[in-house]
Amino acid sequence: MLTANKLMPQGGGLAPVLLKRAASVELDWDVRQKSRFDITDSQGRQVGVFLPRGTAVRGGDVLVAEDGSLIKVMAAPQPVLVITHCTEHGTPFDLMRAAYHLGNRHVPIELAPDHLKIEPDHVLADMLRSMHLIVVAVEEAFEPEGGAYGSHEHSHGGGHSHDHDHGQAHGSSKGPKPLVLAPELLDDHSHDDHDHGHHGHHGHSH
Repeated sequence: MLTANKLMPQGGGLAPVLLKRAASVELDWDVRQKSRFDITDSQGRQVGVFLPRGTAVRGGDVLVAEDGSLIKVMAAPQPVLVITHCTEHGTPFDLMRAAYHLGNRHVPIELAPDHLKIEPDHVLADMLRSMHLIVVAVEEAFEPEGGAYGSHEHSHGGGHSHDHDHGQAHGSSKGPKPLVLAPELLDDHSHDDHDHGHHGHHGHSH
């Protein structure tokens, strides 16, 4: 069995021709969040992966085996819940509120400007629907935020480094001000006194 103990985030620094020739493997998040696991790549080779503890492997990353060969990692589709705001009964701000509540529950969550994505949980799905949100079960790749779930953060592409001072590099003497959410905007606001039709009373599906 080969051993791979080096990870190249998004294949940074590798020539496209090398990536094209590399073996590949498709893994779901349950495996990719681990730092030690066994795989069988597209060439049929068994590989034991041993990365620094706390490392999470992202789709697009490249593992380097002990013989110098490369293995491209692809994020496998898996069951997830896609959460979007209801255009009839809510606003995009509802997604921010949802992220706040999910974060309080330490739920791995993928963030996008127009949707959130979490692993299936019927209790959380019911909570989200009570907050004007549309929750749909699908099978897609899952790339939750890093932080506590791994030391390797998501890639911005193009070699963008976070080592610089954002306040200076972006032409400002001060860094961005933190976002402060007013407490009254963050309560559970379950709307028991009126029905927003999220149980079959309007056209979209949950």
